[in-house]
Amino acid sequence: MSPNKLRLWSWIHKWSSLVCTVFMLLLCLTGLPLIYHHEIGHLLGTDVEAPAMPVDTPRGNIDAVLASAKELYPNKIAMYMSQEIDEPAIWNVTLGDHPNDEHYKPIAVDARTTKVITEPAFEGGAFMSTMLRLHVDLFAGLYGQLFLGFMGFLLIVAVVSGVVLYAPFMRKLDFGEVRRERSRVIRWLDLHNLLGIVTMVWVFVVGATGMVNTWADLLLKYWQNNELAVMLKPYEGQPQVTRMSSIHEAIVRAETAEPGMKVAFVAFPGTPFSSPHHYGIFMRGEEAFSSRLYKPVLIDAATGEITDRRELPWYLTALLLSQPLHFGDYGGQAMKLLWALLDIATIIILGSGLYLWLKRSRKTRVAQAGKASVAEPALARSREAS
Repeated sequence: MSPNKLRLWSWIHKWSSLVCTVFMLLLCLTGLPLIYHHEIGHLLGTDVEAPAMPVDTPRGNIDAVLASAKELYPNKIAMYMSQEIDEPAIWNVTLGDHPNDEHYKPIAVDARTTKVITEPAFEGGAFMSTMLRLHVDLFAGLYGQLFLGFMGFLLIVAVVSGVVLYAPFMRKLDFGEVRRERSRVIRWLDLHNLLGIVTMVWVFVVGATGMVNTWADLLLKYWQNNELAVMLKPYEGQPQVTRMSSIHEAIVRAETAEPGMKVAFVAFPGTPFSSPHHYGIFMRGEEAFSSRLYKPVLIDAATGEITDRRELPWYLTALLLSQPLHFGDYGGQAMKLLWALLDIATIIILGSGLYLWLKRSRKTRVAQAGKASVAEPALARSREAS
């Protein structure tokens, strides 16, 4: 590599890293507890758990599940019903004053007894909700998401430029060598390079998928205004449904139409994922990875008949695939541990990079001050001579 190209890549790596480092440190620190959000929720007592029952206990009628939830708030309407991948014994029901109510009431109902279990804390309690909001949007909504997406892009630039620079800077050393006999700065530089090249693929994947996840709201809006609008066009201009058919029968019909799939969540009429006339029933696969891929089934809320069902477009499929890759929560405890260890290694990389920059900046300032102190007496003597 020519000296000019080397300087250019060094400049790119330096500034892309510096601009994103503080925010990437924040994302790594907040992401660590999110990897274990179920386990932390269990320890804090904020994670909802279904009462122990025999495995073959039959599931109750879903209309009764919804009725139990509405008994707590008779004047509210149903917005959503959902089930966690690893907790099929619980229906999570969301009630609100209107279909877009941001101050909704979450209610956990036993899917077998159809009785209310509890009203869970929002996003697992104050600590976990704070970690999630900091990690997702810095409490700044869509603008915060897009800003973090740009930081993710800079992280990718830093990774690529770091890989380009690795060979020139390490050409006289063995792969992964840490020169323990040298100064502290050199040891940290070698450790920074070692961890950076070892975690390169993981950091690239997590940074790229995190960047894609920040576009979620925009991609969903695009889908709603295009593909979903096409699915709902035959109902355009029709009055809103006032008397709705059985949600239990609608779910059974959707499961019959999509064998091998289970219900991920149900959007009730008027919510953003349905229409004023439909139940939006979103199905998912039963395998670890396919369980993250949804397929919408629209059912006429008045008649209970399926009106449309189709695969999601490629960009939403890419979004859904990026989420398990980003959080590493589809491969059991072993994968969670791996993700946590790599997250900690990334924190060390970011922290050591910041430390090396600060030490180099201080060294540069000291050198410049030394040159100035030498130059001042010479300047004074030249003035006296004149």
